[in-house]
Amino acid sequence: MSRAPRLPAFAVFAALLAAAGLPIYIHAPKFYVDEYGVSLGALGAVLFGLRLLDVVQDPLFGRLGDRLRDRRGLAVAVAAAVMALAMVGLFAVPPVGPPLLWFAAMLTLVFSGFSFLTIVFYAQGVLTADRLQGQGHLRLARWRETGALLGVCVAAIAPVGLGFWMQSPFAGFAAGFAGLALLAVMMMRREWSGVGLPASTGLRAVLQDGLARRLLLIALLNAAPVAVTSTLFLFFVDARLDEGGKEGPLLLLFFLAAACAAPVWGILAERHGPKPVLLAAMALSILSLGGAVFLGAGDWVWFAVICLASGAALGADLTLLPAIFAARMAQISPGATDGFGLWSFVSKFTLAFAAVTLLPALQSAGFDSTGDSPASALTLLAVLYALVPCGLKLFAMALLIATPIREALA
Repeated sequence: MSRAPRLPAFAVFAALLAAAGLPIYIHAPKFYVDEYGVSLGALGAVLFGLRLLDVVQDPLFGRLGDRLRDRRGLAVAVAAAVMALAMVGLFAVPPVGPPLLWFAAMLTLVFSGFSFLTIVFYAQGVLTADRLQGQGHLRLARWRETGALLGVCVAAIAPVGLGFWMQSPFAGFAAGFAGLALLAVMMMRREWSGVGLPASTGLRAVLQDGLARRLLLIALLNAAPVAVTSTLFLFFVDARLDEGGKEGPLLLLFFLAAACAAPVWGILAERHGPKPVLLAAMALSILSLGGAVFLGAGDWVWFAVICLASGAALGADLTLLPAIFAARMAQISPGATDGFGLWSFVSKFTLAFAAVTLLPALQSAGFDSTGDSPASALTLLAVLYALVPCGLKLFAMALLIATPIREALA
C-alpha cells in the first residue's frame, strides 16, 4: 500500500515558489535604486526582458522536466539551490561588476530556477492528486494555493519587518529565503515521483486536445486582468488615490484576502462543482474592480474594501483553474510537464504584454509618476486599472460557461 501524500509539504513548497515571484518584482528594483543608484528605467527594461525570456524558456523547461522524471528529486534540489544562492547574490552580496549587469544575472538565475521548479511542482501535483481520496485535484490545490498566497504575504512584508531590528534587512530576507528553500526541499523529498511514467506525449498532445486549448485560453483571459492590476496597482494608489505610502498595507490586504478565501473556494467547489463556484468568483471580481473607476483622491477606505473583495476572488482563480487543468492533464498527458510549461507560458505572457502596452499608453497620455499628471491621464489610469480587467473577465466568463468542465474532471 503506497504512503499517503503529505499535503503540508506541498503548501510549504508553494510558499517558497511564491516568495520568489511577485515579492521580488516589488523589492529588487527599489533595493538597487536605493543601494546602487541604478535607474528605474534600466531596471524596468531588464525586468521586461526577463519576462520575455521566461516566456521562451518555460516550454523548454517543461521538456527538461519530463526528461528528468526519473531523477526528479535531485533536479529539484539542484534548481532550488541555484535559486537560493542567486537570491543571496541579489540581496546580500555586493555586485561583482556593474550593478545593473549583476542584477540581471542574479534575477535570471532566480527566475530560471523558479520557472523550472514551478513546472515540475505542478506536474507532480497531477500525479499526487490521483492518490488522494475524493476530488484529489481540488484538495491538493486548496493546500498548495493557500500556502502560495501566505508565502506572498510573508515575503512582501518581511524586509519591512526585519528593518526594525537589523541593519541589513534584505540580507536577512535572502538568508531566510535560503532557509525556507532548504526546509521545502527536505519536506518534499519523499513526494517526488516519476519513475515508470510514460515518456511525454509532447506539446502536440496538449494543443490537439480541444478542452485543454479552451482551458489555456480561459487561463489567458483570466490571468490578463491580474497582470493589468498588478502592473498598475502602485500607480493607482499613489496617483489616482493620492495615498503614497499606503501601497504596502493595501497590497498585503489584497493577498491576505486571497489566502483566507482560497480554502473556502476549494471546499465550495468540492460540494457544488468548480464551474459554478469559479463563475461566482469571476462575478465578484467584476463587481469589485468595476467600482474602482469611481474612486478619486482620498478614497483609500473604499479601495481597501475593493482589495478585500477582489483578493478573495483571486483565491478562486488561483485554486480552481489549475486544479481543473491538472485533472485534464492527468487524462491526456500523464507526465504533465509539457502542459504546465504551456500554463506557465500563458501566465507570464500576460505580464509581459501588460507591461509593454499599458505603461506606454499612460506615458502618451501625459502620466507622470513623480509629479502632477493631467486629469485625462488619471482618468485613463482608472479606466485601465478597473474597466479593462472587467471586460477581460467577461470574455473569460463567457468562454467558461460554454466549456464542458465535467469532461476535465471525469
